[in-house]
Amino acid sequence: MTPARSFLASSIGKKVVMAATGVILFGFVVAHMLGNLQAYLGPAALNHYAETLRSVPALLWAARVVLIVSAALHVWAAYSLTRMNRKARPKAYRMRETRESTLASRTMRWSGGLLLAFIVYHLMHFTFGTPAVHPSFVRGDVYHNFVTGLRVLPVAVFYVAAMFALGFHMYHGVWSMMQTLGLSHPRYDRLRHRFAVAVTVVVVAGNVSFPLAVLAGIIRERSPAVASAATPAPGLPHTGSTDARNR
Repeated sequence: MTPARSFLASSIGKKVVMAATGVILFGFVVAHMLGNLQAYLGPAALNHYAETLRSVPALLWAARVVLIVSAALHVWAAYSLTRMNRKARPKAYRMRETRESTLASRTMRWSGGLLLAFIVYHLMHFTFGTPAVHPSFVRGDVYHNFVTGLRVLPVAVFYVAAMFALGFHMYHGVWSMMQTLGLSHPRYDRLRHRFAVAVTVVVVAGNVSFPLAVLAGIIRERSPAVASAATPAPGLPHTGSTDARNR
């Protein structure tokens, strides 16, 4: 067995893979949330943002490949570690007392499974526009798809629930990721904890605000006249193109 395969077969190797891919996925989640905040600026800004992402296809597909590979390796590492733990102790404890673990750490498998299902649904909903999932989908009009997709109450509830699962998963993931990558020290553990809490709260609050804002009518569809007159955010000039693509 080569050194690389031997390393990946060990629990430490799998934890490093999970931490490294977690960094990539964490960065994407933050960037995705920040990009979607442009929905508050109106259709011109959000559609221009989506069009900008599509303006360099090679870069976009490279990012997609990295994300897909990272997600696959992340799931593989989690599954492999779970199997190793079960093999090490095939019988469960007769009595179990949780002292150091948190609710987030104890529910990582459940939150991870829910997030995997959510990712599949999210792609069908907003990227592929599967008719059975998003019957009002209009290819190229991201703002329209955003509003019509999230104003359906069961869909909005599912999105909110998935974001809370993301919060639990992300908090423990960020904390563990920094520990695995050697950023753990008693002197800085409080700062590490505060960073994990702060970034989780910001991301969850931002993502939860989208379906709530749509349901409350803060983010809503605009008439063609109003939409065409909308002014994009500074630094995001409107190109006049209506051929914006979905994320």
